[in-house]
Amino acid sequence: MPAPAYDETNIFAKILCGELPCHKVYEDDVAMAFMDVMPQADGHVLVLPKSPARNILDADPAMLGKLIARVQKIALAVKEALAADGLTILQYNEPAGGQTVFHLHFHIIPRWEDVELRPHTRAPEKAEVLEALRAKIAAAITQI
Repeated sequence: MPAPAYDETNIFAKILCGELPCHKVYEDDVAMAFMDVMPQADGHVLVLPKSPARNILDADPAMLGKLIARVQKIALAVKEALAADGLTILQYNEPAGGQTVFHLHFHIIPRWEDVELRPHTRAPEKAEVLEALRAKIAAAITQI
């Protein structure tokens, strides 16, 4: 059964075209990265391609290669900027796989020993908290 077509009105498409705001960490011709507004840990970043792709199953393989290089760069910056002990990198596909926004994206979640992840469905984080974390991560990206 074929997957549904890409929905150009999804929330990430609206962020990419500037219709909705975000706390942008990184942007180039391939990808954009921004703070997750309902983070599972301080510094939770989302990385997505600028090209339309519903998920990894319909994404162009050449674009994926370029995108994963950005995921790695941003992950290194998150770990460094926040002195994280490790990282969890997640990518979901289709509703049964946990995907809720149908634009390909990777979650970069910094992790610290003995600190549990928060639920993703809690209240949005305060803008000033997201902005402070964004500034630290964005500064670290320029050093990578």
